[in-house]
Amino acid sequence: MSTAKQPIIQVKDLHIAFGERRRRFEAVRGVTFDIYKGETFGLVGESGSGKTSIGRAIIRVYSISGGEVIYDGQRISGKIDPELDRRVTREIQMIFQDPMASLNERAKVDYIVAEGLYSTEKGLSREERTRRVHGALMDVGLLPEFASRFPHEFSGGQRQRIGIARALVMDPKFIIADEPISALDVSIRAQVLNLMSTLQKERGLTYMFISHDLSVMRFICDRIAVIHRGVLVELGNTEQLFRLPLHPYTQALLSAVPMPNPTYEKKKQPIAYDESVHDYSVDKPVWQEIEPGHFVLANQQERDRYMERLAACAIPERV
Repeated sequence: MSTAKQPIIQVKDLHIAFGERRRRFEAVRGVTFDIYKGETFGLVGESGSGKTSIGRAIIRVYSISGGEVIYDGQRISGKIDPELDRRVTREIQMIFQDPMASLNERAKVDYIVAEGLYSTEKGLSREERTRRVHGALMDVGLLPEFASRFPHEFSGGQRQRIGIARALVMDPKFIIADEPISALDVSIRAQVLNLMSTLQKERGLTYMFISHDLSVMRFICDRIAVIHRGVLVELGNTEQLFRLPLHPYTQALLSAVPMPNPTYEKKKQPIAYDESVHDYSVDKPVWQEIEPGHFVLANQQERDRYMERLAACAIPERV
């Protein structure tokens, strides 16, 4: 029996552009990665790096200008047949960043949570729809009677739970979480993260977690991809990336993560990333595997330097 990991999402040479002709701006350039079933895949980068655009392209909110997106072995980018479109709508859901902006203030919670069912499962009876809405609310720690209330009657953490319930009611297989805790108080963030981890284990969900906060990524993600100005610069297992970040941009991001140790924090020197130090006029960078599961964008000179760092940090085998 094969033990190879099965990809649920395959992004191949993805390009996303906005505008037309002279004002055309390419937000994502040649991004490639796989997301495996059951894992939490993190996509991290500063504001404007293209990470949200990638998530919205996967869920078919944004059109792509090049490449393709494969879901469970089928291409879902571009024009697809109606049956596959309905399947993608059911099985791929998104949790948005701002829980208040993503909820209809004039609608009650029962309609907000059930809205996807109205369009994809029109044959459902009112009783069955109500049962599923109440079940989704209970799964995220909210009482069924909250279904008759409006979003403004809830706290920020509760509103985000409503957003999660709206995704869960569709019984999805893959969820894109676009900075789902950045708008929440620090005291509420851990509750939402723990809830998402619990739901993943109970339902066998696969997550794509988008954030700019590497400290949160370390807590919840199995693998992390780092994106800068629409280009992936590094990808690896979470502990690989934290143990030995190779690309200078990844190092700069990690240096900005606050530490709970005051003594270390006082001595820490944040690293500023300077693109001008890269001379790619002759030796162009390529996406390559430096160690098993650890990829980086580098030219030959940078690759040699990274390999030296890996060798220096390698743990010697015991005789």
